[in-house]
Amino acid sequence: MISDWVVTEYSAALSIKLRTQQLIPEDRAEALAAFSRLCTEALTILPVATSQFRAAALLADQYALGLRAGDALHVAVCADQGATLCTLDRRLAQVGGACGVKIILV
Repeated sequence: MISDWVVTEYSAALSIKLRTQQLIPEDRAEALAAFSRLCTEALTILPVATSQFRAAALLADQYALGLRAGDALHVAVCADQGATLCTLDRRLAQVGGACGVKIILV
């Protein structure tokens, strides 16, 4: 499962790579098409509810956690769904685990 927020982040990440010339437009289009196929064929996309945005805000309010808005939203969605958060981000894994979310550090 992924949330709608992951779809947004993926598009934003590819746009950054395009603007910084780490990616050419054709490769970006190909990556977006492949991701779209993956979403359709293999993933369940969860909508992000208002309550999850509010929970993320409460996490972000805890400044000592050091969560950015998007990371707080990932934690909030996983906590609400009882889902495991898979991440490459060690800091996010540490904070998510401290918030009671199951973590897999990839």
